[in-house]
Amino acid sequence: MSGLVLKLSPKERVLINGAVIENGDRRSRLSIVTPGAHILRLRDAIHPEEAKTPVKRVAYIAQLVLSGDTSPADADIQLMRGIEQLSQVFTDHDSRAQLDAATMAVRDGQHYQALKALRTLIPREDRLIAAQTGQQEPRPQQLPMSPSMPPDVKPS
Repeated sequence: MSGLVLKLSPKERVLINGAVIENGDRRSRLSIVTPGAHILRLRDAIHPEEAKTPVKRVAYIAQLVLSGDTSPADADIQLMRGIEQLSQVFTDHDSRAQLDAATMAVRDGQHYQALKALRTLIPREDRLIAAQTGQQEPRPQQLPMSPSMPPDVKPS
């Protein structure tokens, strides 16, 4: 059997052709054999109210194709234009590689792969915005170290 195989975690939700499907208590696999089905893992979804930054807006366009809310033909022009605009800002090697991957995915009609590549840029975008606005990046809260504890051991 060919097609897309979704490996779902317990209680994971996925949107398939407009219907939200929730997995049970165990890991499972679904085989999607219908070509052209609109599929979006909800853990990958960007809420419309969160799509306020350039990267999130472009990623959201790819998401609209996956959810079936827009056609690939309508979205592809906007996606390519958005990726081109992002390439003017993200000039480092790693970011360019992700933008190139997103471009190729859009050209190949692989909108999930485009979304996946674009999502990797969100933390970088957050850092750029924080640096531009003079805010410090959020840092993970560090636990105080005990004098008797070696520095490479973390409290449990």
